[in-house]
Amino acid sequence: MKFEKWEVAGYDRDRAAAMCREGINPLVALVMASRGTVTAAETREYLRCDAGLLCDPMLLRDMEAAAARVRAAIEHGEHTAVYGDYDVDGMTASCLVADYLRERGLTCDIYIPGRIDEGYGVNRPALDELKRKGVTLVITVDCGITAVEEAEYAAGLGMDMVITDHHECGSELPAAAAVVDPKRPDCPYPNKALAGVGVGFKLICAVEGPEKLPELLERYADLVAMGTVADVMSMRGENRALVSIGLRRLNENKRPGIRSLMEQAGLGDREITSGTIGFNLAPRLNAAGRMSRTGLTVELLLTRSAVEADALAAELNTLNNERRAIETGIMEEALAMLGDEAIRGPIVLAREDWFQGVLGIVATRLAEKYFVPVILISTGSGEGRGSCRSFGGFPIYEALHSCADLLTSFGGHEMAAGLTIPSENIGELRRRFHEFYHSHVDHKPVPTLKLDFEMLKPRLLSFENVTALRCMEPYGNGNMAPMICMKGAKLASLSGVGNGVHTKVRLIKSGESFDGIFFCRPPEELTVEVGDLVDAAFEVQINQFRGRKSVQLLLSDLRKHVE
Repeated sequence: MKFEKWEVAGYDRDRAAAMCREGINPLVALVMASRGTVTAAETREYLRCDAGLLCDPMLLRDMEAAAARVRAAIEHGEHTAVYGDYDVDGMTASCLVADYLRERGLTCDIYIPGRIDEGYGVNRPALDELKRKGVTLVITVDCGITAVEEAEYAAGLGMDMVITDHHECGSELPAAAAVVDPKRPDCPYPNKALAGVGVGFKLICAVEGPEKLPELLERYADLVAMGTVADVMSMRGENRALVSIGLRRLNENKRPGIRSLMEQAGLGDREITSGTIGFNLAPRLNAAGRMSRTGLTVELLLTRSAVEADALAAELNTLNNERRAIETGIMEEALAMLGDEAIRGPIVLAREDWFQGVLGIVATRLAEKYFVPVILISTGSGEGRGSCRSFGGFPIYEALHSCADLLTSFGGHEMAAGLTIPSENIGELRRRFHEFYHSHVDHKPVPTLKLDFEMLKPRLLSFENVTALRCMEPYGNGNMAPMICMKGAKLASLSGVGNGVHTKVRLIKSGESFDGIFFCRPPEELTVEVGDLVDAAFEVQINQFRGRKSVQLLLSDLRKHVE
């Protein structure tokens, strides 16, 4: 058993039946009823993903000024620069805006700061470098909303800044030519969950005007989709439409770099879904940022040469494998430092020269393993740099704020943060962080799996019905893939696959037989045996293997059935 507690939402049977009578597929109706929709009309509105959901970019505060400044740069042939971030959202946004400006005839540099040596956001040495190159306009994407001093510094150098961002605003906005951010308190834009790449796309839409929207979607919706999914933005409303349109673009005419990356990931010509982006493509694209090689991803996304794409994708895949090896090594070292004693509070570990680029991933893995918040710190030259991850809703940013006197700097939000700290303060940070945790947490969170409903009629998991669930895609934050449970099924078979790393099962209930796969859980870790009655929690999908399509259960948990 992976989760200690299952929470099953259930559904209103009458509502589901009424939706079926109005033409909604039975399985879709069960999912939608469990999520609170009442009528077929509400379900159809929820499932919309057409361009009619896209909002007018001019609703974004300061967009008129931003578009005017970019048009002026185009008219006068100015040397511009796009200043981005080292994650997938930032890199796709950088590629999108820079490619557009280059297509309009401008010399446009892309500047993405190094994760290790520069860190997140706009910095003065970078602005100095851009000034030396002759840049007169800097457009930020996925960063810049808190760059108050940097915007003033850029103005002193004679460079204008147009800031586009989607992060929370500080108490003061930068004094720039324009500041576009849907989270500005005075911004009326209805979609507050635009990704950084989404805001960048809105900028070029505003520059071009509404008549060019179809053309811009054709060229750039794929980049918008990748950045939006990778940054775990809400998959409702406008974002749902942008990602859906982008996925169609990806599958109809893949960029050479994406086609090559799919090959490197062993996916060949398989359909790209939001899941493909989140689990297969984004980690590989992110590897460049984590390993301070963002130029590799940028080149891959922008190249039009299949030969160059193959070489870049192979290099990026190698880099991703290196990232995995470093991550595994740090995880093993962290586990050894923790030893076998029970973990009763937050984890704060420090070690010299841990590679900073992967500490966030390892911290997330430890938080999920031990169900506590985690801080991992890499030390060297008297200073530590750390990545922090929460668990169970613990307010990690607030906890760091309570220790601010010990820190050189920190930033982030309630679930994830980063910090720098004098090495001599790490012990006191550990003590006070534990103290804060135990004063705010009454009991350790219980690992809980949230489920849509219990499947009482297994025959509803037919090929036709499971195929119909595709109308709910793209999945993501706010529209997760349906999670279902089946109780009291007979475990007919169980075997290891993938060199014993994964487990394949067959379940039988009410005369229906289902194949299932439990990734990253070998058979010996399961507390069930063939012949047992079991409860299974799963997503349901259509699996394609050697040309044959069939229903498959993608297991999230498996436990012995108790009456």
